[in-house]
Order: sequence, then structure tokens, then C-alpha cells
Amino acid sequence: MDISISDKRLRKVANNPAACQREYGVNMAKKIALRLASLRAAVTLADFWPPKSGPERCHELKGDRNGTFSVDLNQPYRLLFQSTSETLGDEADEQQRWKSITSIDITAIEDTHG
Repeated sequence: MDISISDKRLRKVANNPAACQREYGVNMAKKIALRLASLRAAVTLADFWPPKSGPERCHELKGDRNGTFSVDLNQPYRLLFQSTSETLGDEADEQQRWKSITSIDITAIEDTHG
């Protein structure tokens, strides 16, 4: 899957292991690198479709964050992203929509429950 990070500061941290460790600590930096590698290796977002989601627990957020997806990092933090590929419309079932997502933009690393 194609991954972009439009936020300049987040891109710098995500693409530089030393900067990532300084910002988030060693364990969190390892988890971020692992999640990014998993996302890059995926063909589509459907590779994370439940029950295949595994430890990432990929899911779409609801409410004011509708259209944003989340994967677990170290609790309570999540890696948040949105689709940048043309996706199937609302009439498509959810699994088919996930299959249509082939590129994403990482938008944040944060606690979505706080």
C-alpha cells in the first residue's frame, strides 16, 4: 500500500528512527516502525479486515472522525490515517470499501480516547 504523511513534523519523526525515539521513546518508536512496515506490505486495507486485523486492531472511527482509520500502538496511543485512494461509494459493503483502499495518508499519532 502507498503511504504518505502530509504533516511535515510527523513525516520527519516517522522516517527518522532517532527522532522517533526522542519524540516517543524506544518502545513506541519500535511499534510505530512495525505498524508502518505492516501497512506498506499490505496490498489493500482489506489485509487488516477483521478478523485478520491481528495485533493492529485496525478499525474505522465514528462520529466526527468518520473516514479516519486507527491502528493500535502502545496503549492508549493510535496511528491515525485516511484513505487517499478512490474508494467505493456508500452503497458498497464495508469489506469491499476496505479492498478499494490502496493508498493512505498518516494524519496523527494520538490518544483518541482522551
